[in-house]
Amino acid sequence: MAEPAVTFLLEKLSTLLAENVKLINDVKHEIQYMRDELETMTTFLRVADAAEDSNPQLKVWVKQVRDVAYEIEDIIHEFMLHLPNSNGCCPDFVHRLIFCLNNLNSHYEIAFQIQNIKSRIRTIEEGHERYHGIVNVPNQETVGEIDRRGDALLLEEDELVGIEHPKEEVVAWIVKGESKLKVVAVVGMGGLGKTVLVKKVFDDDVVKKHFQNHAWITVSQTFKVEELLKDTIHQLFDQVKIPVPHDIATMNRDKLKATIKDFLKQKRYLLVFDDVWSIEAWEAIKYVFPNEDQGSRVILTTRSMDVASSCSIETKGYVYQLNPLSEEESRILFCQKAFHGDSYPEHLSDICENILRRCGGLPLAIVAISRVLSTKKESNVNEWRMLINGLGSELEGNNQLESLKNILLLSFNYLPYYLKPCFMYLSCYPEDHLIEHNILVRQWIAEGFVKQKEGRTVEDVAQGYLNELVNRSLLRPVKTNDDGSVKISQIHDLYREIVLLKSQDQNFATTTVESNMVRVRRLSVHGALENSEVERCGARLCSLMSFHVEEPRSISSILNLIKSSKMLKVLDMTGIHLEKFPEVILELFHLKYLCLRNTGIKKLPGSIKKLQKLEMLDLKGTYITELPVGILKLLNLRQLLVYHHVLDSYMPYNYLLGFKALKGIGCLKSLQKLCVIEAYPGSHLLEEIATMTELRRISITKLTTKDCVALCSAITNLTKLSSLGARAVEGDVLDLQYLTSPPPFLQRLYLGGQLANFPHWIQSLRSLVKVYLRWSQLSDDPLQYLQDLPNLVHIEFLDAYIGEKLCFKAGKFQKLKLLGLDKLEALRSVIIEEGATPLLEKLIIQRCGLLERVPVGIERLANMKVLEFFDMPDEFISPLSPEKSGVEYWKVEHIPKVYHTYWRNGGWQVFSLDGALSHEESAKPGTAIVKTQGQRNWL
Repeated sequence: MAEPAVTFLLEKLSTLLAENVKLINDVKHEIQYMRDELETMTTFLRVADAAEDSNPQLKVWVKQVRDVAYEIEDIIHEFMLHLPNSNGCCPDFVHRLIFCLNNLNSHYEIAFQIQNIKSRIRTIEEGHERYHGIVNVPNQETVGEIDRRGDALLLEEDELVGIEHPKEEVVAWIVKGESKLKVVAVVGMGGLGKTVLVKKVFDDDVVKKHFQNHAWITVSQTFKVEELLKDTIHQLFDQVKIPVPHDIATMNRDKLKATIKDFLKQKRYLLVFDDVWSIEAWEAIKYVFPNEDQGSRVILTTRSMDVASSCSIETKGYVYQLNPLSEEESRILFCQKAFHGDSYPEHLSDICENILRRCGGLPLAIVAISRVLSTKKESNVNEWRMLINGLGSELEGNNQLESLKNILLLSFNYLPYYLKPCFMYLSCYPEDHLIEHNILVRQWIAEGFVKQKEGRTVEDVAQGYLNELVNRSLLRPVKTNDDGSVKISQIHDLYREIVLLKSQDQNFATTTVESNMVRVRRLSVHGALENSEVERCGARLCSLMSFHVEEPRSISSILNLIKSSKMLKVLDMTGIHLEKFPEVILELFHLKYLCLRNTGIKKLPGSIKKLQKLEMLDLKGTYITELPVGILKLLNLRQLLVYHHVLDSYMPYNYLLGFKALKGIGCLKSLQKLCVIEAYPGSHLLEEIATMTELRRISITKLTTKDCVALCSAITNLTKLSSLGARAVEGDVLDLQYLTSPPPFLQRLYLGGQLANFPHWIQSLRSLVKVYLRWSQLSDDPLQYLQDLPNLVHIEFLDAYIGEKLCFKAGKFQKLKLLGLDKLEALRSVIIEEGATPLLEKLIIQRCGLLERVPVGIERLANMKVLEFFDMPDEFISPLSPEKSGVEYWKVEHIPKVYHTYWRNGGWQVFSLDGALSHEESAKPGTAIVKTQGQRNWL
């Protein structure tokens, strides 16, 4: 993976040369030379990066290029340490400048180092000449793909587990339905069994009888259109015993396409294209399929949701997303292969369950690993344990797992250069870690992995990178936002093993769980760090992250490591117990991302202003309530998050505490996120916020009625705002009628405090997906103002309405999925008219003591998944109980999860409708719960 390192370096070199940086002529010429030489290598590297695993000599050359790129980057960073701060506000840097101007030592040192690098580049260039003529793009045979496909196509159906239902569904799609041509795309991560499933469909007797012509075409990553078309012609003609055209060898692309199209006219055909990697591949072949209402079908398999959607949407076809095996199916397959169908022995139970967890429902992994284990003695527990504990090294060195490694590597090797470092960065996270996308995006940006594109913010580009990884089935969504975007995801354990191997091999990143800490550029501390390990890490770290670090000795080691790591750009100390801000951080000139979330810090020093490059400052969950004036010197800040929640059984009015507004905060013009800032009389906060036009998200508390005019004026200026939180001082009225032009792209709205009237402008928010109204005490039914919003997904009312009736009108709230009603103390009835809220999945009702029965019409809501009641009276719950012959049980019996929950003995107890104490964990009231693949997600 040298190409990304070189590409990012070229951008830095170009920036360094373009900026008005004082360089002596020799240094400037040498930098130009390095840039030009590295630029000539990039095209070749694009091929070499993918081929290095199969060519040991080439791998050495790629490593040399990568290492020299890293060294040049380090030299640049070292050089920048000796330049004055761009704002000229730090005396430390002024002293450095004087030193440089008087002695020029730093420039001459740079020149000396560059001479050494130049010599190495010449040596590398000689290697380039040797390899340039012999390196080709790797074919499928190189990476083991043909062997894998052959194995998949030879599997017998009785060897497979969990395939019957998917097969029936896909067969139904292709033999039934309208006669127009349809494309069926089967999508999923590598190793899930897409090829196996489609082959069983292809060979099904019903399918064979239904279609006149069949062809199975294997598509490679580097397919040639002409060869693919010729393969299709041979299969179609051979099937009906017709000689292929004699001039097929000399046909051009258009003639080949015309031959296929002519052959298929007036016929009902089934064509399978296996392993389609790109939309371009589909574009190259899609016009050969005649659509003559014959009931023809095309099936393709792919790892990319983008490809699947693009191919199927044109014909209004189908997308079948193949999911991992369930726990039970995984267990059956594992025992089938490892123990010939018998259950695993009791003494191996824990080990086997751990193996299945690591396999994550991936059939290819289960089969491969179980076959290895079947050769080991069941009595040798240590041998079994060693395999699963050292799975990464086994993937690297065990021939029996070679095909598994290769199929997983295919997905990595085919990534575009800009996604490879982003994907490898996931190796920093612990096994099974829930990865927050907002955090990951900021880390990528701070590392320099994300290049801004015209018309898009760097955050938008990074979000696009994440979407690509999700669509390529390399990240599994765990929790989504209300707008459908992924909020939290996980990397499959086996893909994590692959990126760990790659990261360590290339000195890209490592963890303290691993052994390679020499010359590593990114370190992730998992649990503990010893001082001896710190000494091995060196001074070239650009990223340091910590997870579950508690011991004082490890915390001390981390601080020592920071002290010696002047090149850090990313520092995440989440959850580490710190009583005060570590002063060593202030020497990190290159630092862009600083996360001190959930630490014990109470105060920031004024010298925070030294961190001039800082873009992200995350102080969530700390005890900081005021910021020093020095924060105003951090003009590159894009996100400033300072708040913590007050924990209680129910949400108190002052549940969210932020930081006191400081005069002059309007100078931070680059801020996109500002949460949570507390207004106070005379602060002129709102006037300053009105000038911060880059804001996308802001949350303001302690507003007074007198602030409302200025608040509305400020919001009008914030045209890029997507999330707005505003809460009044308890007892004051939040009067928002003065807002005439709300932000056009507002998606999330959180209003706390008594509302004079329902804000009329909310009805114009066509992009709104979530609305929280808390303590609003409205007398009019708020639903009448929200019912025509086309994208509204999530509504929560807490003490927001003092009326007796809520009515969801027929045909309204077409996208609503989550609804929470809390402390509506006068509410007696909720009516859901026919055709309203058809997509509702989750409903929470709590502390509505006068509510007489469940919502009228709830029995019609076919998509309901969870219904939960918090602290509702027994006379409300009893009619729903099947054990007590409840007269209303029939209304909710179609809902999979129905609970009633009470606060007892300092905790929440959850009961099912039959009165049994449930083992399901309950959310804190005021939050919604969605059941996803066996895990609960709190929204």
